[in-house]
Amino acid sequence: MRADARRNHDRLLAEARAVFAEYGTDASLEDVARRAGVGIGTLYRHFPNRHALMSAVFEDAVNELLARACELLTAPEPCGALLTWLHEVVGHAAEYRGLSRALMSVSSTDPASALARCGTPIREAGGALLLRAQESGAVRADVHIADLLQLTHAIALAAEESPQDPALADRLLQLTLRGLT
Repeated sequence: MRADARRNHDRLLAEARAVFAEYGTDASLEDVARRAGVGIGTLYRHFPNRHALMSAVFEDAVNELLARACELLTAPEPCGALLTWLHEVVGHAAEYRGLSRALMSVSSTDPASALARCGTPIREAGGALLLRAQESGAVRADVHIADLLQLTHAIALAAEESPQDPALADRLLQLTLRGLT
């Protein structure tokens, strides 16, 4: 990538993070481009659609969750490790209004989208934690990681819709997790 194209790419990502954090993931892409000082065509040359931009914006969060899953694979309590990781997934999903809704919709409707592709390594990492907890006998064998991730996104979405109750996500996650054993 040429130096000017790299600068445009980096500015677009920085502004998309700021715009998504302030206005949610449904924010205007034209606003992202304008704030980055480029035209909408430049945005689309770097990111062909909203999901591609969202995937790039959330790459750091995905990498954090993957690294955390690797750390937790050696935790002495497999079920506790899984629960800790799921709590962190809810926290990351709640960082941007609309992210949970987008993740829930693409996981089942468009597995080839850029946003859905970032879910594959998350499912694999969570699946390893789940398998370890299942092998320890702490989690039922019929629990699937895809279901747990959908539940975490639903919890983050519910919390997003109820900002007056900051403890809602924790309560819902605890209720959900009681059903795992």
